[in-house]
Amino acid sequence: MEHNLKIAMAQIAPVWLDKNATLKKIEQSIIDATKENVELIVFGEALLPGYPFWLALTGGAEWNTDINKILHAHYVSNSICIEKGDLNSICKLAKANNIAMYLGIMERPTDRGGHSIYASLVYINERGEIKSVHRKLQPTYDERLTWAPGDGNGLQVHPLKSFTVGGLNCWENWMPLPRTALYGQGENLHIAVWPGSDHNTKDITRFIARESRSFVVSVSSLMNKMDFPENTPFYNEIIKNAPDILANGGSCIAGPDGEWIVEPVINKEGLIIQSINFNRVLEERQNFDVVGHYSRPDVTKLTVNRDRQTTVEIK
Repeated sequence: MEHNLKIAMAQIAPVWLDKNATLKKIEQSIIDATKENVELIVFGEALLPGYPFWLALTGGAEWNTDINKILHAHYVSNSICIEKGDLNSICKLAKANNIAMYLGIMERPTDRGGHSIYASLVYINERGEIKSVHRKLQPTYDERLTWAPGDGNGLQVHPLKSFTVGGLNCWENWMPLPRTALYGQGENLHIAVWPGSDHNTKDITRFIARESRSFVVSVSSLMNKMDFPENTPFYNEIIKNAPDILANGGSCIAGPDGEWIVEPVINKEGLIIQSINFNRVLEERQNFDVVGHYSRPDVTKLTVNRDRQTTVEIK
């Protein structure tokens, strides 16, 4: 049974920019997954408390305006400070139910002063321990107006039964060197988290699987126009330009041969559950292993800096 792993992809919408309400929704998904004997549950990028959709809807690049300042402050206020215990309830659930998870959060870390936020992917093991917090290396396009760039500290992998699991945020999955950093540490179950939509997941999921000869699990959130809470600052301005569907999901799983195990699921909220078998990794590595027998480290080699970056070092 060590070779079999039961996974749940939690394709859900946040209670947008409401930290406490979204936490409750995440907790319910974990409880529902445990009823199905799930061993690993994955949530989308920035699910807690939600993706900054307003940037593309309200002139997010306009300088020094009330709408951008107030919405940013609202976002930061609802972001997650791990050091202050904001994920304690999630960790307790993981431990009580012997379930591991990857969770996409907006992190407000005290080691960077507590006022900037990072799109972070948190791995919590089945004992309820936070084992890595990967801050997205490079926010994409308009994300840079509200997210800060991260560092390499979270480029880590973790044992889970027979598997070695690692993960990246959204368009980081298109970055060859961060992928290689995880491959080189033995990753054979790759987690890719997205804010939503199959246009992101339909190509890269199978590509990474075929390149790495690993299982690849892509998990996206959902977001519809009706999901914007009416008490959101500048609600009317956001709604005026919002399409009916902002994120349609697209969560999916590809096997180590690059073929679909679960094709992208769109416009469906809930848990998508699938079991995988580790032996498939060994079978596909026979003819190609990107950091093993099919590599030439004497010719090309990657150096990774995993130091956590801080502005002040207290000695």
